[in-house]
Amino acid sequence: MRLVFAGTPEVAVPALDALLASGRHEIAAVVTRPDARAGRGRRLVPSPVAQRAEEEGIEVLKPAKPRDEDFLARLREIAPDCCPVVAYGALLPRVALDVPRHGWVNLHFSLLPAWRGAAPVQHALLAGDEVTGASTFQIEEGLDSGPVYGVVTEEVRTTDTSGDLLTRLAFAGAGLLAATMDGIEDGTLRPEPQKEEGVSLAPKISVEDARIDWSAPALRVDRLVRACTPAPGAWTVFRDERLKVRSVALAPDGAGDGSEPGPGELLVGKNSVLVGTGSHPVRLEWVQPQGKKPMPAADWARGTRIAAGERLG
Repeated sequence: MRLVFAGTPEVAVPALDALLASGRHEIAAVVTRPDARAGRGRRLVPSPVAQRAEEEGIEVLKPAKPRDEDFLARLREIAPDCCPVVAYGALLPRVALDVPRHGWVNLHFSLLPAWRGAAPVQHALLAGDEVTGASTFQIEEGLDSGPVYGVVTEEVRTTDTSGDLLTRLAFAGAGLLAATMDGIEDGTLRPEPQKEEGVSLAPKISVEDARIDWSAPALRVDRLVRACTPAPGAWTVFRDERLKVRSVALAPDGAGDGSEPGPGELLVGKNSVLVGTGSHPVRLEWVQPQGKKPMPAADWARGTRIAAGERLG
């Protein structure tokens, strides 16, 4: 089939590579978000998908909005049979959805109808899901509600961050998307409507959502930190400055004799830093003070000279 691939971040690149490697389909063009400013110099930088497409000599389209007339006219000229999508980052209007004869097919990183929305992996970790996955589905005007072509499942590990889990899903999902394109082309694959039961939503995690509540149970704190790593980054406040918490570990339950630190209270040992929560303490592993690079929490504590009774939050 003649395809136009839509995607923007690094997580979409494995799917583009899988389609290029399949040998069955022509990638006529790539659609991606406009160049964004990055780095110390705030230079305009093409998206990872744009960079990969340019390496392959593929035409790159960067509409400010996918309803722009120039973009729609070019899409009609290309006349794709199907448009596979991975994390493109903009809502597609009906006028664009109607261009390819097989529509737009999205690779979404959840087992639909669970976790419809912008942050499915983060919400799966927040909820403590033991299994998640990826789905390919026909895009409609509703939020991730279109009929599903196929799924792959992935076990969630107890130490997974959203970055870890998303990386694995990106590669597993790349194969699923390529297989979905093959099945659409040869007519062996038909999408099935999503179930009405089990619908859950996964809105974007804001910076404020990523603030740690030390009065929450330790398991909740651990899930929040892992879900928000690498972005937007879990954080707390220490001495009136923001402190990013890059990783924690669940500490063993204490003796219950009242010697444990209270919520947010720091307990510094020779090689460890414990923080009290609403249940039992967690061990700080990596932190990032404001304006500095990430560092082991024990090094941070030694340099900071934490006094008895000081707290986070």
